[in-house]
Amino acid sequence: MNPNKEQDQDEDLEAVTGLVCQEADLTDGQMKVVSVADQKVLLVRTEGQYSAVGSQCSHYNAPLVKGALVGNRVRCPFHGACFNIKTGDIEEYPGLDSLPCHKVTVQDGKVYVSVKKNILKQSKRVKEMCSVNPDIKHTILLIGGGPAALVCAETLRQNCYQGRIVMVTKDSLPPYDKPKMSKALNENSSSIVLRSNEFFQQYGIEVRTEQEAVSVNTQDKAVKMKDGSLLRYDQLLISTGCRARPLSCPGSDLTGVKLLQRYEDAKDIHAACLGRKAVVVGASFIGMEVAAYLAKKASSVAIVGTTKYPYERSLGSQIGHMTMQMLEEHNVKFYMNDAVAEIRGENGLVKEVMLKSGTVLEADVVITGIGVIPNSDFLAGSEVEIDSRKAVVVNKFMRTNVADVFSAGDVTSFPLTIRGDQQVNVGHWQMSQAHGRVAALNILNIPTKIESVPFFWTVLLGKSIRYTGYGEGYTEIVFKGKVEERKFLAFYIKDDAVVAAASLMFDPAVARLAELMAAGQRFTKAQTQAEDLSWLQM
Repeated sequence: MNPNKEQDQDEDLEAVTGLVCQEADLTDGQMKVVSVADQKVLLVRTEGQYSAVGSQCSHYNAPLVKGALVGNRVRCPFHGACFNIKTGDIEEYPGLDSLPCHKVTVQDGKVYVSVKKNILKQSKRVKEMCSVNPDIKHTILLIGGGPAALVCAETLRQNCYQGRIVMVTKDSLPPYDKPKMSKALNENSSSIVLRSNEFFQQYGIEVRTEQEAVSVNTQDKAVKMKDGSLLRYDQLLISTGCRARPLSCPGSDLTGVKLLQRYEDAKDIHAACLGRKAVVVGASFIGMEVAAYLAKKASSVAIVGTTKYPYERSLGSQIGHMTMQMLEEHNVKFYMNDAVAEIRGENGLVKEVMLKSGTVLEADVVITGIGVIPNSDFLAGSEVEIDSRKAVVVNKFMRTNVADVFSAGDVTSFPLTIRGDQQVNVGHWQMSQAHGRVAALNILNIPTKIESVPFFWTVLLGKSIRYTGYGEGYTEIVFKGKVEERKFLAFYIKDDAVVAAASLMFDPAVARLAELMAAGQRFTKAQTQAEDLSWLQM
């Protein structure tokens, strides 16, 4: 008997097969959700061939059928993760896991999908990973416990690295979902931790929480920790992220002045603001998300911002004005074109906030969201290059100027492909994960460049604004739809070219543009002004 035929028969016994459609039902570039034994499957046709993968994004379970299909990958419409439709593998972030991949058979004009019984209820899968071999005396040390470090560790194991992986983090938790912190301050730690302790044990990843690096000796390949211990490495990843910038005005040390930096800070802010008067300093992404969350929990919420509208520099005044109105409808008060002069207290507790305009705001809690500072202080005295903004400088391979030292995530300044390799610092969750993967591959001497397109989202009162590209220095915005109706697509233009886009209720436009930009396509202002947006394949 043919051994291949025997294998096919064995697989058939272990799978459930369903007739899902006629061969002619889909044309190239089309997707459809079908069911096999109550399991939803994404059926895709490209280049005359059918393939089938899990139907939900592994990040937050978004329906991929509403996403952007370009070539052989589909991009999530909500947060930009990409999956190969032939293998199910995750190829762009956010998210950690790949999709289950199912067998497709076309016979007599009918399309059948077979789902293995052992994965019938699975919507995602962990890529195959090796574990540690105690006989291998090679150590990769990851300083920082954020998304870059986690993806780096997993990518190392996915590529058969069996040496020791040690991850150290100042946080009390192993890697967790930090973007949720400003959107939902009262999450339980169990719901935001990205991987379980059992996962780390299974794959031999040592995670050391509440440990802080204070210096690095690149000659001796050793990192000194705050407790005085030394951690030695063969290769090092610096992925320490950023910290919240504190207020420096009189009274900023009073009890009740808060920074949102760690999981405990989020829980603390939630508890402190219930039924109390909250003042949020800073009208950008963190400040606006915190204010939106507190709108129905605090007795009053005020936002102080230095520009006329929120997000004015990043998203523009029209979108900023719209988001301001959204929050005002929920009784959030804005004090714009202003700044904090002094925080006054009584018995060591916050009592009121005095603005430079002379306005006085009653306050029980003050939450600061005025930007971040890269956590690179511990590199002082080392040979690792730091730029004027304190970011660690890397090349497209995530290498620093020092041999065997790599860096990834918010702490880095890296060359951005879509801006002609301009050195940028991008504090996006998705980009940090992409950095971690590229760093791991280059640590293993698998030459790989960082070529990801930035993708970002913010959530206000249940509405998501999506953003892709890099808009710094844009000179004009071209709108489709109407901002005042809260349904729009905005193109950011610089030197007659599209450098970024933002949208609300206009999916999957931003996901599709991100995918086209990732494929190397460039678009002009004239294309955005045309009535016909067929180039965006909407």
